[in-house]
Amino acid sequence: MVFGYRLCGGWKVKKKLMGILACPIDKSHPLELHVFGERDEIEEGLIVCPKCLRWYPIREAIPEMLPDELRKEKEDLPFLEKWKEKVPEKILFEGKPFCLGKGKQSK
Repeated sequence: MVFGYRLCGGWKVKKKLMGILACPIDKSHPLELHVFGERDEIEEGLIVCPKCLRWYPIREAIPEMLPDELRKEKEDLPFLEKWKEKVPEKILFEGKPFCLGKGKQSK
């Protein structure tokens, strides 16, 4: 889904866009939104697929809904660590493709 990928120039996250997003891996819909910082749009947060437990960070108002092979553990784990008090526990310990409990998860 084109709206789910971070493209050159990106797109800003508005809550109303959540209704059209699906998980790029398993196409599940609707996705969960966890907001950590917000102004006119969501500045920091997390998009979660409740079916496959994949999580996608929102950084600088841009959702990064990339497939597992394009994700970078060295960027994603510090994001989880930074927001661990607000991230659902299931994502912290079982989230894909990375989690704080076990590192990289199997697909």
